[in-house]
Amino acid sequence: MGRGVEAQSVGAFYVGEVVHKRVRPKRHALRYRVFSMLVDVDQLDSLHEQLRLFSLNRFNLVSLYVKDFGPRDGSSIGAFIRRKARAAGISDVTRVRMLAYPRIFGFAFNPITVYFCEDADGVVRFLVHEVSNTFGEHHFYCAPVSPDSDQTLRHASPKAFYVSPFNTLEGEYRFSIRPPAEEVFLGITLSTGEGGLLSAYFRGQKRGLTDHTLVKLLLAYPFLTAKVVAGIHWEALLLWLKGVPPTLKLRRGPKVSRHLPR
Repeated sequence: MGRGVEAQSVGAFYVGEVVHKRVRPKRHALRYRVFSMLVDVDQLDSLHEQLRLFSLNRFNLVSLYVKDFGPRDGSSIGAFIRRKARAAGISDVTRVRMLAYPRIFGFAFNPITVYFCEDADGVVRFLVHEVSNTFGEHHFYCAPVSPDSDQTLRHASPKAFYVSPFNTLEGEYRFSIRPPAEEVFLGITLSTGEGGLLSAYFRGQKRGLTDHTLVKLLLAYPFLTAKVVAGIHWEALLLWLKGVPPTLKLRRGPKVSRHLPR
């Protein structure tokens, strides 16, 4: 069995669109093409051995560094996520899959990383959303979940972390997730006392985790992760030009703990 074929058993690529829509105080929308990488966090060493163009914890065309995720100290991502699951009363997690942007040419920024915690039957029992901002801070939104009749996972959480300088900490996030299969869907809406404020989603189609696919994706999206950061700042500029005022609390408030439990 070839190296690329083996790698598909521990992960996949998902190629699709990220869409953001804001409805007030000014309407604003963005849409761009991206790809994400799905990996079994307990099989990262195996993935490193199976792909020539991918490396774990060292430079390659595409790479993942354990220190970029979870505890951010280089220790086990899987153990960290399982501790959060046990703290929420979920003790039967047998597999943790992570959907994230990899480093491309050594650089990455993940606005959101999603961890799917599955039981022995492959059912997602617990979700962790690791949200990062461009100020070097991150926060975890966690929830026990069970699939609806259409296999969608839904949960809500009060907003507890600054992401955009154009929003305060007011409001509630509602998450709507369809776990990775042939397609993956990640949807988030933010509502306040005045109603819906913004929504965002990623819908991606599955591609094999092979060196051949890696080459094709790098040719199609050679500066993906740099584009993510550039896009965040570009869209912030457009909002400012539309007259949306930034909040001052982001610059004056205390640094948010990266290990808040919610």
